[in-house]
Amino acid sequence: MVTCPNCDAAIEIDEDDVDEGETLTCEECGADLTVVGTDPVELETTADEDEDEEEEEDEDFDYDEDEEEEEEEEDEEDWK
Repeated sequence: MVTCPNCDAAIEIDEDDVDEGETLTCEECGADLTVVGTDPVELETTADEDEDEEEEEDEDFDYDEDEEEEEEEEDEEDWK
């Protein structure tokens, strides 16, 4: 028996029937889990690809309010 890395709930699996890389779902919290080891069985939370992409976009996004204000002022001056 192994535990969910998210909620520590007991997960009943046949340790002889799981392979590394196999995915499971925790019945308690609904987390997607990946088998990362088989002797003993170790589980890791599977990151959703969508969430990973959003995190990368957030890291790449460098928002500077001052730059935006300067651009708006330049646009207004050009318009006048």
